[in-house]
Amino acid sequence: MTATPLATAGPPGPAAPISKTERSLAPDIARGGMLLFIALANVPIHMWGMKLDAYNHHTGQSAADHIAYFVEQLLIADRSRPMFAILYGFGIAVMASRMFARGIDAKGVRKVLRRRSWWLIGFGFLHATFLFFGDILAPYGAAGLIALFFVHLSDRSLKKLLWGTLAYVVLIGNPLFAYFYTTGGQPPAMGDLPPYAGQMLFGAIASPIAAIAIVVTGSFFPLIIAGMMLQRSGWLNHPEAHLPQLKKVFVSAMVVNVLSSLPVALIALGAWEPSSGVWGAAVYLTLLGGMYAGLGYICGFALLAHKLRDFGRRGIPGALAAVGERSLTSYLLQSIIMAPLLTAWGFGLGEDMGYLAAFGVAFGTWLVTVVVAVLLDKAGKRGPFEVLLRRLTYGRKRA
Repeated sequence: MTATPLATAGPPGPAAPISKTERSLAPDIARGGMLLFIALANVPIHMWGMKLDAYNHHTGQSAADHIAYFVEQLLIADRSRPMFAILYGFGIAVMASRMFARGIDAKGVRKVLRRRSWWLIGFGFLHATFLFFGDILAPYGAAGLIALFFVHLSDRSLKKLLWGTLAYVVLIGNPLFAYFYTTGGQPPAMGDLPPYAGQMLFGAIASPIAAIAIVVTGSFFPLIIAGMMLQRSGWLNHPEAHLPQLKKVFVSAMVVNVLSSLPVALIALGAWEPSSGVWGAAVYLTLLGGMYAGLGYICGFALLAHKLRDFGRRGIPGALAAVGERSLTSYLLQSIIMAPLLTAWGFGLGEDMGYLAAFGVAFGTWLVTVVVAVLLDKAGKRGPFEVLLRRLTYGRKRA
């Protein structure tokens, strides 16, 4: 497939928001499923009051909690970030292709994407400061400032860049990430500040540091590029034309998924207590395997969308797609629900909470976002944060 041709000039206005009939089902279902992964992966950060063991796991857990944590570490942990990065790259490519089709030149496309990336960083900073220091919007916005220079590249150049960035991540980025993960612990105490003031201070510090770290480690770049290539290949827009490839990637990725995460899952179960160096190697392995596993999960959701194509946007696929259409709103809504409910500065229900109960809260929170998304969909409304981001990106008149 050839790269999208660039126009030399064109109208400055953006394309209209993608209508429901224009949207592909597979990417929206993948986003809806991904948000469940994100909720499950993030909820342990809201747990508090317990000591951490040598592997940064909460102590005092029951056998059921260890089993629940084992399953989460085996199948979900460090998979949502790669999924998000791939779908983020897919979304960038969709935006760019629509603008190119309207005759907007490469400079104009980059200008729009740059403005959107900066606003994502702003959203993420506010999210990290006032709700959840583990925000991912600012890091993706920072990565987007670099990735916007990839949208006009030919398929051949994009493929070369994919392998180059992947080599960097394998040799440098993931080792750095694993090192900092295994040498860190709970967030540092913010002196004698009240709990919420401490959250605000730590979140305000953590957000720009996380954004810079993502750029330095390059962790998201090969995944974002993979998402762009998925958009160009049509795997998600037309899964019916790529079923053998989707099945091959899904099956192989699930094998890699389990094998790469099994060591850290055994640590979570309490069945293995390796040295710190071996633990770091296990974390590196699951980070590496998680990149391919994230792609596999997305291919799996594409296969699911194809299998349920007769339902369209009704029933369970319709509910998942409604969440996926409003992924920014649904992501922020998770923090709006879970952070005040569980944290020490809120109602404090996360104190001494076990992993099994925490995952139950995460699943319930995700279900609430599904209900909200479905109600908005039935009312013909887009997500409020999607509307706000578009307005900030294009301006009130153009949005």
